[in-house]
Formats: sequence, C-alpha cells, structure tokens
Amino acid sequence: MSLTARLAELGITLPDAPAPAANYVPFVVTGNTVYVSGQISNGPDGLITGRLGADMDVDAGAAAARSCALSLLAQVRAACDGDLDRLKRVVKLTGFVNSTADFTDQPKVINGASDFMVEALGEAGRHARSAVSAASLPLGVAVEIEGIFEIE
Repeated sequence: MSLTARLAELGITLPDAPAPAANYVPFVVTGNTVYVSGQISNGPDGLITGRLGADMDVDAGAAAARSCALSLLAQVRAACDGDLDRLKRVVKLTGFVNSTADFTDQPKVINGASDFMVEALGEAGRHARSAVSAASLPLGVAVEIEGIFEIE
C-alpha cells in the first residue's frame, strides 16, 4: 500500500508545508537524502505552546510532537514535488522539548512523533533518534523536531 493511501486509511491529512520563519530553507535535498529543518508544534488552532514539567503534561507534549511529525512529512512531500510515495524511510529524528530543568521524560514526549512515523510507515518509519531538553523554543512552542529522510 502506498504511503498516501495508508495516511488516507488512517484518516490523516497532512498540512501544507510550513514556510520558514527566518533566513533558512525548509529542506535540503542532496542525492537521495532530505534534511528537513526543525518543525515546530502547530495544530489546527495554531501554535502548540507550553513547557513540559510546568504547564503541560507528557500526553499533551506527545500530541505536540505528533504535530511536528505531520509537518515533517509535509516538508518531505514538498521536497518530492508532491509525491510522498517517493519516501523510502525515516533515517533520524532530533527532538527538542521545551521543559523545566528537572523534567526527564523527553523520550516519552518525542515518542509522539516516533510512534506516528511507525504507524504511518511501518518498518520504514523506524529511525535513529535524539530527544533533548531546551530551556525555551521559538515562539514558546512545546516541541521542535528536525528529520533526515531517504527518498527514491
């Protein structure tokens, strides 16, 4: 089954690829690799803001990370000229969690993105990963994730 068909089966509609907010490009394609710039947590109602360990719990953080994963795939679709089925696999995700100094569940938060990638892509969604804390993130968002993808 194609990735496009799989997402439709799951009832998932990818957002439009977000435009960069500063002096950078949203992705770079070199050979069969796509490097996607950090995607911030953003949902249908706007930015998903908050600080884990203060005013946001792990489940809400994981939902914010999932929103980042949707934007990552939207950027990959744009990098593939609209043909998301060219995506072969997720290589690596690096997740940043806006959290207090004593918050230690960054991996559980970033699981929101990792679990989504596996749900959508199966084995091709399994990836290397880092999950780190940040004292703050752009615009006060809860999560930012960047990714490396292999395409055909």
